[in-house]
Amino acid sequence: MPQAVHHQLTVPFDHAGQRLDQVLAELLEGYSRTRIKEWIDAGQVLVNGAQLRPKDKVLGGEHVEIRATLPDAVNVEPEQIALNIVYQDPHVLVINKPAGLVVHPGAGNAAGTLQNALLHFDANLAQVPRAGIVHRLDKDTSGLMVVARTIEAHTALVRAIEAREVEREYEAVCVGVMTGGGMVDAPIGRHPVDRLKMAVREDGRDAVTHYRVVQRFRGHTHVRLKLESGRTHQIRVHMMHIHYPLVGDRVYGGRMLLPKGAAPELIEALRGFKRQALHAARLAFEHPITGKPVENEAALPADMQELLAVLARDAASARKS
Repeated sequence: MPQAVHHQLTVPFDHAGQRLDQVLAELLEGYSRTRIKEWIDAGQVLVNGAQLRPKDKVLGGEHVEIRATLPDAVNVEPEQIALNIVYQDPHVLVINKPAGLVVHPGAGNAAGTLQNALLHFDANLAQVPRAGIVHRLDKDTSGLMVVARTIEAHTALVRAIEAREVEREYEAVCVGVMTGGGMVDAPIGRHPVDRLKMAVREDGRDAVTHYRVVQRFRGHTHVRLKLESGRTHQIRVHMMHIHYPLVGDRVYGGRMLLPKGAAPELIEALRGFKRQALHAARLAFEHPITGKPVENEAALPADMQELLAVLARDAASARKS
């Protein structure tokens, strides 16, 4: 049975000049841009009480009301895929996603995704948009994600993410030795040539990343990062922008750099690390129903722990020689 969807929001001023469908797709991460375009075309989206077209540009500050319907999750079949659930109650789940698991079905990934796994875990999630997924992690990023188990929880969590009330902290291993922590305040938009990539650009959306050093090695740095915004590929783009790209990032990382006299063990570890060294380590939010704080942390996965161990052995060996 189709489910009623009702959202009210105010367009942030930093979205001024962007298409309506693009803005809503970024603010309401639980819905695809195609779905939102369908709602706009059907007159189910009102902007300051008026109907607009998907391509119409926003100014910022508009009041948007969405009253739409969402069909059951079709064409996404339940699949028995193991889930690492670190918190659950009748309203929400917190999942520790492994690297390599795609979040949503899409081109080239019709099955074997987190959404397929969630539908097998709880058949009632077919009644919730995208099986309750309200935010994303890249395929090769590991770590914590919150999932809504009811329409009420979904609505509240989408609003919390839009209002930047969900805290997400990450750990990463960067190429290069940082002298200290800092902040990157650089707008991010679609790459002007490669439409599959993002880039720092003056006409992009505001994006702020805070980072601090956890440990330095001879040619790399272990960092902890906190986002003020949640742009696509934000950490990867920002770290590349300040010339400390993530280890293993085949899109933004550039060529592999080795410290002088690197041992075979270190060379093998770096060459063999085939994903960006990025992990969503902490997730904190106000429970969408009870209002109580929910906070979870996930330890680094084995591949990042081993990478850090090899970097530490290399640094210790260099000190002795």
